[in-house]
Amino acid sequence: MVTSQGTASVSFPFPSVWGIHSSIAGRTIIWGTLSIHSIIDNRVVGTVNFRGRPIPINGFWNENTKQIAFDSPYATFSGNLTIIDDQQSGIRHFILQGRFLMKPPSLQAGESGSWIATTDIALNQFPVSGNAYTGQLPPVGAFLTSNILHQHQNFGGRTI
Repeated sequence: MVTSQGTASVSFPFPSVWGIHSSIAGRTIIWGTLSIHSIIDNRVVGTVNFRGRPIPINGFWNENTKQIAFDSPYATFSGNLTIIDDQQSGIRHFILQGRFLMKPPSLQAGESGSWIATTDIALNQFPVSGNAYTGQLPPVGAFLTSNILHQHQNFGGRTI
């Protein structure tokens, strides 16, 4: 089963909030939260919040390839979805990861790097048929972004 809105089917729940981490040349440049408000007819609408102020994003989701691409006023992001079920803890990890390119008016315009965003839910909250990978450990970035997400939620939505 997948979430369906409009004519799009989506392999992850929305609206959803994700912890996000990005780096250039292996150096952390920023972390924060990614909110995906809706996906209608494969169009993604949401916000990214790196410094306490939500910045709008718009983009596209491809359910067949599990690829996402979205733009903010400062960067273009593209990536892929991985789903990992942790049977022992009863958690389903959703991991978006890929590349980004900074654009004007950012002071880092022209630089590129990698990003990872994660969210997780209880295994029984959102069944996914044929898309979950079991027995894998999430990448290290998943633990970092999960911490970011949970700290954000524990401090009443304030970015820390």
